[in-house]
Amino acid sequence: MVQDTSNNDQSDVSTGSDQQPEDWNIRDPETGGMATAFVDAVLLAIDVGDRVLARQLTQDLHEADLADLIEALPGSERSRLVALLGSDFDFAALTELDEGVRLSLLENLPVDTVAEALAGLDSDDAVFILEDLSVEDRAEILDQIPALERVVLQRSLNYPEESAGRRMQTEYIAVPPFWTVGQAIDYMRDTEDLPDSFYELFVVDPTYRLLGTVALDRLLRTKRPISVADIMGETAHTVRAEEDQEEVARTFERYNLVSAAVVDEAERLVGVLTIDDIVDVIHEEHDEDIKRMGGVGDEEISDNVFNAVRSRFIWLMVNLGTAVLASVIIGLFDATIQQMVALAVLMPIVASMGGNAATQTMTVAVRALATRELDAYNVRRIIGREGAVGLINGILFAIVIGLVSAMWFGNGALSIIIALAMVINMVAAGFAGILIPIVLDKLKADPAIASGVFVTTVTDVVGFFAFLGLAAWWFGI
Repeated sequence: MVQDTSNNDQSDVSTGSDQQPEDWNIRDPETGGMATAFVDAVLLAIDVGDRVLARQLTQDLHEADLADLIEALPGSERSRLVALLGSDFDFAALTELDEGVRLSLLENLPVDTVAEALAGLDSDDAVFILEDLSVEDRAEILDQIPALERVVLQRSLNYPEESAGRRMQTEYIAVPPFWTVGQAIDYMRDTEDLPDSFYELFVVDPTYRLLGTVALDRLLRTKRPISVADIMGETAHTVRAEEDQEEVARTFERYNLVSAAVVDEAERLVGVLTIDDIVDVIHEEHDEDIKRMGGVGDEEISDNVFNAVRSRFIWLMVNLGTAVLASVIIGLFDATIQQMVALAVLMPIVASMGGNAATQTMTVAVRALATRELDAYNVRRIIGREGAVGLINGILFAIVIGLVSAMWFGNGALSIIIALAMVINMVAAGFAGILIPIVLDKLKADPAIASGVFVTTVTDVVGFFAFLGLAAWWFGI
């Protein structure tokens, strides 16, 4: 812990200039990252223990900017900054940190400090921070949170990971249908612990079964004596607490929702999801898909060397196995290659073109599966389209590579062979790129993770086999 030196007048020493904290540019206009001068000023405030200056530099930062500042600091200085800021530190910034940085920071903070801070956060932010902790650490923190808040957080944590129940905010405004508009408005004016932001009121019966919603704009345009029941709308797009967050994001996108009620199995209102939560979900899902297609799992940029190696090793090992299989195919035609060295020069072209074409098709297929755009009604048409695209591209590039081969080696037969092999592999690439993700999806495997390895294997094996097999047959080698 950093010694409290807030009584010392060190602001002039810390800044080293007449520049006031509010005058700092926190972002580098060229890179968009944290400005070096600003980070240096914060580091100096930490080094000399100047709590006043540290607070002045950070008090107006948005939680996302504060998170970027923490990530820009050396690891040893992060917990020192939190300790220096004390109660002025916005713990909501932890939700914006990489998981590795967040867990490391929490490990270095007193349990009672974390518990007190989480009790003051919105429930969705508190759950987001708690869910990545170990069971023991989570239980230790929850034990120090007041009973009412603890029950709410524990209920959310009991829902499946990446579900609406984990994402929802349990702070919302619910009113009975017999209230008037005036009563509802007076309630919101007089109640202090309302959510920080909300877009609608939820109308519930005595058992908290959801009856309808009232948008704020309609509420404010209605006369005070009118009953809430008379102006409430149907809740056509409620969300189940157990529903996967990716499905919920699609619902928001499809119906242009700003918020949605979350209900349990008995149709009782248990929380609300808002568009800011869904933006985070969309970002996470896209980030996850990109990483999986690259075979890096859930790796974060802040991970250490060991975690990065562990994340990448498995799929690199799988790739090694597929590369060995391709080499075995080449080995079957070693005598053919020895007789005609030009085959060794040209065969990577066929495999490479097939691999790239298959990757294009696979990317479209995986994305279509993720967004549910590929279904039983259009799957045959899409498969046929990709096969036709592979055939046409195969013919076009067969002409190109055939001419190149003829000018390069002056062998007409070789040009015909590589042209035919190109067509075969491009067609195979088109079908593999669409069929492999579909099959994996049917088998309940994530196509974003496994498709790349299988598609590459198919195009390598088919490409080498077609090219070398045709050469061996044509030349009788």
